[in-house]
Amino acid sequence: MGIVYNKKGKSFVFEAVEPVKLTTLERWISRGVNQHFIVKRLKNAEYILTAGALRKMYKTGQPFKGKHYDLYFQWSDNTIYCSELVWKIYNRALGIKLGELQTFKEFDFSHPIVQKKVRERFGSNLPLDEKVISPARIFSSTHLKTVYEK
Repeated sequence: MGIVYNKKGKSFVFEAVEPVKLTTLERWISRGVNQHFIVKRLKNAEYILTAGALRKMYKTGQPFKGKHYDLYFQWSDNTIYCSELVWKIYNRALGIKLGELQTFKEFDFSHPIVQKKVRERFGSNLPLDEKVISPARIFSSTHLKTVYEK
């Protein structure tokens, strides 16, 4: 998950990996399973995503550049995870909430693989009240529409 920016005729994805960075769109697509990807855009992008708004989004994202990936999904700006990066840029730059925040206590951790990963990262101290934004919440945001899928 990331935000696509066009710079000097080339497309990049601003994404929270290790570290937060701009990745060429080609490289980003190549990392996906069977190079499958979906592009979503604001439903009323032609009115909201003006040149000024795009500059503001880009500027808002710059303090995150180089930050480490957040394996613990904390709602801080010290480290950052993929959907958190996208949500915070849209919210801080444009006042748009791409999906409603949740807390860990709202997630289903019953699958054995999920339980194992939670124990590895958190031990017995999962912060149940920690605010999080999941990729699924952003993906299903009513503010977005699918414009391309491959």
